[in-house]
Amino acid sequence: MNSLERVITALNRQEPDRVPTFEWEIDQNVIQSLTPDHDYFDFIEEMDLDAVVIGPDYKSEQIDENTYIDEWKVVKKKGHEKYLIPLEDRAPIRSIKDFKHYSPPDPITFDRFVTLHKAVERFKGNRAIIIKIRDALSTPRDLRGYTGLLMDLKLEPTLVKEMVDLSIHHNLEVGLEAIKIGADIVVTGDDYADNSGPLMSPILFHEFFFPGIRRLVNSLKEAGAYFIKHTDGNITLLIDMLIEANIDCIDPIDPLAGMDILEIKRRYGSKLAIKGNIDCVDILSNSPKTDVVMSVLDCLLKASPNGGHIISSSNSIHSGVKPENYKAMLEAIFEYGQYPINVNKLEKTLESMRSSHKTAH
Repeated sequence: MNSLERVITALNRQEPDRVPTFEWEIDQNVIQSLTPDHDYFDFIEEMDLDAVVIGPDYKSEQIDENTYIDEWKVVKKKGHEKYLIPLEDRAPIRSIKDFKHYSPPDPITFDRFVTLHKAVERFKGNRAIIIKIRDALSTPRDLRGYTGLLMDLKLEPTLVKEMVDLSIHHNLEVGLEAIKIGADIVVTGDDYADNSGPLMSPILFHEFFFPGIRRLVNSLKEAGAYFIKHTDGNITLLIDMLIEANIDCIDPIDPLAGMDILEIKRRYGSKLAIKGNIDCVDILSNSPKTDVVMSVLDCLLKASPNGGHIISSSNSIHSGVKPENYKAMLEAIFEYGQYPINVNKLEKTLESMRSSHKTAH
């Protein structure tokens, strides 16, 4: 079974030969530490990851040392992890009038898919090719600013709905073109929640964002792709809606937000696959390798039996992750993640490691 077959089998909630693994982001410093002089594509092959994840090629212009403006006319500043953070006070849409004069970027120019074409040429049919786009929340948030968007749910509901429609239309065009080029899977990365719960009431989420999400998911699946939904935070109050939207897989079952992957597998494992959820904030960043291996074993025991599980970090392999810990994570997955999952062996191995760990401390 090759990597593509392995991932698709898991998305169909069945047992492949091994629990598949891949990440949405892998920091370049981690790549260089583990595989010097390798780029992202080389790293995928060298470490035998099961998918390559590509975003559309959007351009940004530099304003000053730390500030940029992108094709959406969103001004961003370098923040933590070098991510570009939209500046609310410079959001391009401040009113309905601004929106009526706003022009989004072209979704399907040829240079939008240069990196995807390279991925298809190198990996098609062997490893899963995933296009990473947005759905209903992140683009309106960037265009209007977080505070403005949340206030507009009550004050300017028409503006919110029009921004959501714009986002869904644009990302649907991008996704459909990516599928034509060769993407096997679509993932959207809009975060709907923080550690305490959804960013808005489920009633407001269902009214403003759910219809567009459902339309996007079903249109892309009708075009032949699988759909993975990524959202950090505690999404307990939203997960039934995401299932109703017809997603194939939910990620990352955020442990720092109190999401229990065993409970999610028990309640929803017959309806969707799950991806996650090795803690990338503490375990992969600060802990000894023994703790990493124990976390992998624990995650395999909770989520992998009967298939339908893709194991990964709880968000990404960011710059704070110890390269040696990510390597230990992968080695443990390859050693212990073979199907059929030997639950008794994993339980005994984990208990032995925990006992040795306690003795050592």
